Amino acid sequence: MSTSAAEKAEIDVAARRQASQRNVWAGVLFGIGTVAFIDEAVFHQILHWHHFYDLSGTDIGLVSDGFFHALSWFATIGGLFLVADLRRRRAFWATRWWGGVLLGGGGFQLYDGLIQHKLLGIHQIRYVDDLLPYDLTWNAIALLMIVAGVVLLIRTRRNILPAGG
Repeated sequence: MSTSAAEKAEIDVAARRQASQRNVWAGVLFGIGTVAFIDEAVFHQILHWHHFYDLSGTDIGLVSDGFFHALSWFATIGGLFLVADLRRRRAFWATRWWGGVLLGGGGFQLYDGLIQHKLLGIHQIRYVDDLLPYDLTWNAIALLMIVAGVVLLIRTRRNILPAGG
């Protein structure tokens, strides 16, 4: 995440400060899309541990996976369009963007683990007798991502504020 001298010369600091929140939102969208893609590719397609919607038959499960996959790509592409715009304006801020990526990815994973798995029960990580290790791992990784993202956002927030403010 270090910035080379040539890149520093190309950064418009005032534009970057103005686009601070847009850097975060670009990262959040990209993070949601990436975590959803990893979930879909690894747990749905490669391991066959679950489908997005498991309260019906396999056909509905596969269709729901398709919609979930499309949603993840819309989020990813939306995030990348925002990044392209930020780079065009010389306002891209990689550290702040990574904070958004971790916050968005962790937030989505925690939402999936708590709301979709436990509250709605539309699928589980894996259908085994003891779900606790899977749930704890899933949600702990989500919390770690959220904490890391918030730390990065706080650190970059200090750079936005004027000295002494």
